[in-house]
Amino acid sequence: MIIRPGLLIGCCLLYFCSFGQEKVTDSSNRHMYRIMNNNIFQFFRNAITKGHVDSATLATTINTKSESPFLPYTGKIIRHIIIKTYGFEQSFTDTSKRLQYFGTKVLNQLHRKSRDWVIHNSLFIKENTPLNAFKLADNERLIRSLNYIQDARILVNYLPDNEDSVDLVVVVKDLFSIGGELASLGVGPTSIRGNISEANFLGLGQKIQGGVILEQNRSPSFGYQLLYSKSNIGTSFVNATLSYTQINGDLFDNTPDETARFISFNRPLYAPYAHLTGGITMGDFESFNRYNHVDSLFYKYHYQVHDFWLGYNLGSKRFIGNTSVRDRKLASLRYFRNHFYDVPYQIGDKFNFRFNDREAILGQFTFFRQDFYKTNYIYGFGTTEDVPQGYNVAVTSGWYKQLSLERPYAGVDANSYVVTKKGGFIQYFLRSGAFLHQGHIQDASFLIGSSYYSPLFLFRNLRVRQYINLSYTHQYNRIGIDPLTINNVFGLRYFSGDSTFGAQRLTLHSETTFFLNYKLLGFKFAPFAFGDLSLLTPEKEKFDKSSLYHGIGAGIRARNENLVFQTIELRAVWFPRKTEQNQSLKIMLNTGIQFRYNSTYVRAPDVIFLNNDGLNSIY
Repeated sequence: MIIRPGLLIGCCLLYFCSFGQEKVTDSSNRHMYRIMNNNIFQFFRNAITKGHVDSATLATTINTKSESPFLPYTGKIIRHIIIKTYGFEQSFTDTSKRLQYFGTKVLNQLHRKSRDWVIHNSLFIKENTPLNAFKLADNERLIRSLNYIQDARILVNYLPDNEDSVDLVVVVKDLFSIGGELASLGVGPTSIRGNISEANFLGLGQKIQGGVILEQNRSPSFGYQLLYSKSNIGTSFVNATLSYTQINGDLFDNTPDETARFISFNRPLYAPYAHLTGGITMGDFESFNRYNHVDSLFYKYHYQVHDFWLGYNLGSKRFIGNTSVRDRKLASLRYFRNHFYDVPYQIGDKFNFRFNDREAILGQFTFFRQDFYKTNYIYGFGTTEDVPQGYNVAVTSGWYKQLSLERPYAGVDANSYVVTKKGGFIQYFLRSGAFLHQGHIQDASFLIGSSYYSPLFLFRNLRVRQYINLSYTHQYNRIGIDPLTINNVFGLRYFSGDSTFGAQRLTLHSETTFFLNYKLLGFKFAPFAFGDLSLLTPEKEKFDKSSLYHGIGAGIRARNENLVFQTIELRAVWFPRKTEQNQSLKIMLNTGIQFRYNSTYVRAPDVIFLNNDGLNSIY
């Protein structure tokens, strides 16, 4: 049995957040519930509350096109834009109700709300301009995607005395931005690992984070991390991050013995008509034998990264003038260089994607069309989520060098997103790429599959959603890239078998999630059950020589939507097929689960990877 705990520093805050029974106030009911005594059992009984079903809640379970609420006002002049911020006692689902108890007062006192000008700087809609429904929907989604915002709405106020104009009210509700993690249980009694962060320092849209590690078997026993990031510098929509750490996870087995310093700037394609996107990353990374491993087990390395890319959105002005034009094209170019000054002697001059010098110039042409639906209960627990509908096809080619091997590369990454009439979500994906060397195709691969989220089924106090993912992966003439493994989202998650690899992989994953309509200490809960099946074919073997691996399990996720902490997950999984590196039964407690649907228009040009999924995965 393996326990991987992450105990939140915020548990102390949660006690205060839940101290006392909720006092719910609305126009028809101002009755106050209080704790009658200080008995601990009475406290927890009163801390369990039941959600209220109202018209707003029912509406959010229906999939709605993002632009639909704004279409009736298309062409009207935006007179004024007003910023309104909610406190923690207010709810988006029913604005007439206020949850007034000791905890909300503590949160509001400790938290500095996002300043109005910070929210205003995230607006690309302007006063005294015609209202564009698609542009308004894109801006609402952008604000909602900020990592310190829980939810956001843009409301249109119709003016009876001025039928040609409207006022806009931008309503935002922050996450409680003070967060942290303490992960020492299971590492050892003389071990302390943790961090504390403020994701919206002084309400200025900037993050500061400090992390520490203190372990007796480490030399030196103390290490630390410092990180600063700022979103939307000077209304440019450029985000910056600066970090120095002595406790970064290394490239070999993620042991926190890497010293890393890096700086990055990135400008996402925040809307389909934004002109430019791109990024710059520079960093220095070096491993140190902090845990006194024998030489054969310690991978000593030192490398630097220089990475630059820029994308230009073709015909973006035409979209503003004609909203019926939804298909977009974007051209981008990337140069990067990973240079190793020290290479682990265990690797030497062998091909290994993690530890080899790599340099590339890659160009990419992206075709995309992405409209969005507003929904909920995909990854979150009721907060608004934006799910794409449309397609994204990126064609990449260029020059790639790994060690002394220089080769041209070509690849395609295609995705199609479909929203069904009954409210289900389907993604089809195809990824394929290959290198050419002396007239021979090398490191050729393709990954094809589909994922499906069922409509949200409602059963009184229970919401249920089914998830299914099916994928097939194949490699041909592997030279330099990593082989296929199954310890990832396209295989068996949490399967510890790095030596288990092959050239073909077929995987089916199914998971059923039950969203409960109850809260405990402000947390909502979602039990789930899952099953994974994966066939892995060894290299240079036929498909009938494949080995079957499978895992079944269950667990529960919990999240307080007011807090910046990500979703907490307790998971138990049983692998009937045991290997030398993998135990049959694993119990894990994780605190860093992504809770928002990850949707992007374009990414930096890159080769196709087959053992990880950077998009739309919570695992």
